[in-house]
Amino acid sequence: MNPAALLDFLDNLAQHNDRDWFQAHKATFDTLRADFEQDVAYWLRELAADEPALAGLDPKKCVFRIYRDVRFSKVKVPYKTHFSAYFAAGGKHGDASGRYVQIGPNGQTIVAGGLYEPTKEQLAAVRQEMDYAPEGLHALLAAPAARQFFPRGLHGEQLKKMPPGYDPTHPEANWLRHKQFLLLHELPDADVRSLSPEALRAHILAALRALGPFCQWLGVSD
Repeated sequence: MNPAALLDFLDNLAQHNDRDWFQAHKATFDTLRADFEQDVAYWLRELAADEPALAGLDPKKCVFRIYRDVRFSKVKVPYKTHFSAYFAAGGKHGDASGRYVQIGPNGQTIVAGGLYEPTKEQLAAVRQEMDYAPEGLHALLAAPAARQFFPRGLHGEQLKKMPPGYDPTHPEANWLRHKQFLLLHELPDADVRSLSPEALRAHILAALRALGPFCQWLGVSD
């Protein structure tokens, strides 16, 4: 994957987000997409070496389409302006905790992981673990790799009030209010463009690996 070429293409797509422009540049898209899928296959293969749940997963089942679902959106442009993939048991449509890669211009390049839309059962299980044994989460967020890639700690939407059944003065109140459980690593455009294809691939792999303990901790809900 050529980082600069991919950002250039997606930046142009953002400025000409219509079918005529996309079709005129479809050959470029196909080449960039194939390169991205090769990197996704590489990341998946490396992650699966330590996680049997990912073994045998088709890389193409991890990659999201470029086409937007505009049926319920006020924004009707037809194409996304980033490439993305999700690594979890079941692929991109699985509901297990997983890891996400997104590459795009204007600050859209991120590596993230956790639970974006937890089920009621997952939400209850994670909150219970935070209530009974929060030291596990504290320890993994204090690990060197986590501090390197995710220094801002836990991300995600939160309730304004504590969930039912939890004391408002609970020492883990800030985390118990979470509706999403995410860690986020952002790469500025300048960093993405300055890295060689090999260096960017290695950097993203390191960030994905750093998410492993967090996703495993969230596995209490899977």
